[in-house]
Amino acid sequence: MDMETTIIKIGNSQGVRIPKPMLKQCGLSGRVEMTVKENELVIRPHQRKIRENWDEAYQKMAFEKDERIVDDLSESGTKWDTEEWEW
Repeated sequence: MDMETTIIKIGNSQGVRIPKPMLKQCGLSGRVEMTVKENELVIRPHQRKIRENWDEAYQKMAFEKDERIVDDLSESGTKWDTEEWEW
């Protein structure tokens, strides 16, 4: 589907209106990612990057024998965490 549109002023920014059928066809809603590729604006659905690079980080920790607990309450806990909470 091709369409011609005009760049419009939106507050201090600029934008374009995207017809609902185009959004539906592309699966766009809510948050999106925008990049410029070869002088073209590319808009695609936002991809959550949950646990990205965890495998590499774990391998590095294992290699360096870094087995400390990140949530160690003795370093970062509140008084309630360390004295008042009953485990």
